[in-house]
Amino acid sequence: MVKQATLQSNKLPMIEDAKFALDKYNIQNEIKASPWRGQVEPAIDAARVAVPTCICLDLDDLKCFEAVERQYERWGVIFHNCLAIQPSNPAFPTYSGLTVLMGAPKSGFLEATFLRPVNSVSAFVTSSQRLVLSAYDRNRQLLGQTVLPSANLANSDSVIPPNILLSINVNNIYSVAFCAFDGQFTIDQFRFCI
Repeated sequence: MVKQATLQSNKLPMIEDAKFALDKYNIQNEIKASPWRGQVEPAIDAARVAVPTCICLDLDDLKCFEAVERQYERWGVIFHNCLAIQPSNPAFPTYSGLTVLMGAPKSGFLEATFLRPVNSVSAFVTSSQRLVLSAYDRNRQLLGQTVLPSANLANSDSVIPPNILLSINVNNIYSVAFCAFDGQFTIDQFRFCI
C-alpha cells in the first residue's frame, strides 16, 4: 500500500491511503531513465509526445556519494545540491533499490530544474523534519506546495511511515524544491510527467 501526503492550494495538509496513487495520474507511458554514462540511447522528444509520459529516474546506476547534477539532463531534468547515497542509517530506508538522493552539501535542500515544463512531480520521501515540496513556473513564481507535516523516520514514533509519496500536479512546472529546514531527507523513485 502506498501512503501519500498532499496539499492542494485550497486544502489542508492530509495523509491519505492511496492504494493505486500512481494510477490516478492516468500514466499511459512510463520511461525508466538511467543516468548519462556516454552510451547512445534515444532520449524522449517531448514535442512528439501525444499521451501523458512519465519519466522515473533509475537511481541505482549512480555511484554512492556521487554529486548528481546533469546525469539526467538528456531526460529533461538537472539537479542542484544533490548527492546519491546508499543509506547506512536504518532510519532512512530506501523504497526500492539501494540508492536514494539527498540534499547535499547544503543539508535540507534539493532542487530539480526541468528543461521543458512538466505537469506532475512525485517522489517517495523520508525526512527528519517537516518537508515542503514547492513547484515553480518559468519566472520562479510559486505554483503550489505539498507538505509532509512531520518527520517520518523508520523505527520512530511517527504516525507517518517512511517513504511516503509526495506529489504535486499543476501545469507548467519548471522547477521544484524539496526543503526540510535544517533537517535531512532522502528521495526515491523521482518521477515527473510531461
